[in-house]
Amino acid sequence: MPRAHNFNAGPAALPTEALQQANDELLNLNGTSMSVMELSHRSDDYEAIHNEAISLLKELLAVPDSHDILFLQGGASLQFAMLPMNFLTNGQPNYILTGSWSEKALEEAKLLTSPKVGGSTKEVDYRRIPNFSELNISDDDDYVHITSNNTIYGTQWKSFPEVIHSPLIADMSSDIMSRPLPVDQFDLIYAGAQKNLGPSGVTIAIVRKSLYERIPDNTPTLMRYDTHAKKNSLYHTPPTFSIYMLKNVLQWIKTNKGLEGMEKRNQAKASLLYETMDESDGFYKGHAEKESRSTMNVTFNLPSEELNKAFLRGAEEKGFIGLNGHRSVGGCRASIYNAVTLESCEALRDYMKTFQKNNR
Repeated sequence: MPRAHNFNAGPAALPTEALQQANDELLNLNGTSMSVMELSHRSDDYEAIHNEAISLLKELLAVPDSHDILFLQGGASLQFAMLPMNFLTNGQPNYILTGSWSEKALEEAKLLTSPKVGGSTKEVDYRRIPNFSELNISDDDDYVHITSNNTIYGTQWKSFPEVIHSPLIADMSSDIMSRPLPVDQFDLIYAGAQKNLGPSGVTIAIVRKSLYERIPDNTPTLMRYDTHAKKNSLYHTPPTFSIYMLKNVLQWIKTNKGLEGMEKRNQAKASLLYETMDESDGFYKGHAEKESRSTMNVTFNLPSEELNKAFLRGAEEKGFIGLNGHRSVGGCRASIYNAVTLESCEALRDYMKTFQKNNR
C-alpha cells in the first residue's frame, strides 16, 4: 500500500526508512533472536543503541561539551513541573507566552511559585512572535522560558533573544532537528520525540551542566536532572523502543544531509503551502502573520465554517490525514514535520487549488 499523506500534529509521520529498519529488525535485533523491546536495558546490545542515539544528537546538533543529553519520560508536559522544581532561586521564573503550550508551562510553574510574564502576544490571538523590544527580561529572573514553535497557532521563533544573566530554556518539542540550532545559546532545551524525533514515549533534554548546582537537596530523586545525568539516562528502565526508533530517525537525518538538509526540505514544503494561501485572494487565510509563520505547522481558515468542514471532509475522502485544526481554535492545520514528504505537500497544494476552483 502507498503511505498515507500524514499531516498529524503528533504523534506524527516517521521516515519510511526508519520504520522499514524497525520492521526488518523487530524479531531479531543484531542476531539476539529478540526484539529491542525484549532486551535488558543493562545489556550491551541495548546500551550500544542508547549511546549511538546520544552520539548522533551531539553530532547533528553540534552540542558542546558543556551540555549533557538526557533521555527522560513523561513528555514535555512533565518538564513544565521539573523546571521550577530544579531551578528556582529567587522564586520568579520568566515565561514568554506565544501559545497554549507556553501557557500550560506557566500554569504548572504557578503551583510552585509566582512566575513573571515577560512577554505575550495573547492580545492578538497569538498571531505573531513578540519583538525582542517587547520583552521584559531582568538579571534576577530565575530563568527565561520560551516555546520555539507553536503547533496550535502556527508561529515560530526565527531567532532567539539574547539572555545574559539568566538561563534561557526552550520547549522545542515541535521544531527540534528541523533546522540548525545555536545550542550554546540555551541552558536547557527539551523536546518530546513524537513530532520530529521518533514515536511518543521519550523526551530529550539538553542541559548545561552548571545548572545542576541550582537543584535543591529536597527535590525528589526521579525529578532531578542530575539523577539522570549521573546514570547516562539509565537510572531506571528507559523507553527502549522509543530510543531505538529515535536512533533510526537520527540516522535518516544524517543520511539526508543533516540539519541543513532538513531546513532546506522543510522550507520547500512550507513555501508550497504558504504560496498557495497567498495566491488564493483570501480564500485561504493564514492565522500567523507572515514574519512569524512556522515551517512546521501551517494553520489556516476558509471563508466560512461550512467551507472549513467541506474542505476537511473532501480531504479525508482523498486520503489526507490530520488536517483538522486543534480543537481549541478550529480551522485547518497541516503539520509538515521532517518526515512529511514534498510529494504529500504537493498533493495537498493541488487539492487546495482544486477545492478553491470548485467552491468560489
